[in-house]
Amino acid sequence: MTAAALLTCCDPLRPRRADPHFADAVEAARALGRDVALLDHEALMRGRAEEAVSRVPRGLGPLWYRGWMLPSSRYAELAQALAERGSALATDARQYRRAHELPGWYETFATVTPRSVWLPGEPGLALAPARLAEFAAPLGPGPVVVKDYVKSRKHEWDEACFVPDAAGTERLAAVVGRFVVLQEDFLAGGIVLRAFEDFTGDEVRVWWIDAAPALITAHPDSRTEMTAASFPRQELDRVASLVRALGCRFVTTDLALRSDGVWRVVEVGDGQVSDLPAATDQVRLLEPLFGSSPS
Repeated sequence: MTAAALLTCCDPLRPRRADPHFADAVEAARALGRDVALLDHEALMRGRAEEAVSRVPRGLGPLWYRGWMLPSSRYAELAQALAERGSALATDARQYRRAHELPGWYETFATVTPRSVWLPGEPGLALAPARLAEFAAPLGPGPVVVKDYVKSRKHEWDEACFVPDAAGTERLAAVVGRFVVLQEDFLAGGIVLRAFEDFTGDEVRVWWIDAAPALITAHPDSRTEMTAASFPRQELDRVASLVRALGCRFVTTDLALRSDGVWRVVEVGDGQVSDLPAATDQVRLLEPLFGSSPS
């Protein structure tokens, strides 16, 4: 059986080298005795998938991707281009979309995550206030957070993320409109509204490989360190059954403690495009990832 290799992004200025952001992952993969292949992320994002994978050796075998985030459509194009070169991504395009986009994972995690509604749309979409009011109605009155299928703009909290009351149609329309403008061509999937929940402290990121918790870290935006010993085992067990039901091989779940003392899943993601805190030893993630079944 062919051992899995690492696929990561090349440096746009020096395409024979890895992007500096992923240099530690490349070093760790090689230390573990694994091959490394480079992807031209910019070419892929421009729709030139064959060019993007031209430096991937033919017949390399199964690949775990650790690189920049990709829209689900581009990931599917990547998977097809690699298949034509005799390699397969360990996470297929269907699994990637399910874990990467909120509509794919929401139903599975609905009991442990904020209530949400979503509306498909393309970059630049404009929604009339009456349509927005109809869209938000299932959440009832109260504060909501605006995002797309993948990301929010939490660093522009008042401007493009938080709405104090979804029943306030004028304010809702202003925040949604500003969010769409700021996302530009990067609007992913459409608009999502999530019921606001009051969380305390920093988020915890759990890395799951074949439904087993392989690593626990702080969220990359956090300054707090986190270890498995400091996270409640019963919470891992509770989330593990949901990750198993999702049916995706390499997944992250971001959890936060709500003000009433209940742990909640804030976000689910595909592990290939989830970031590690900068100080984390990449071997801690790649060793169990490469140790998993390549098929």
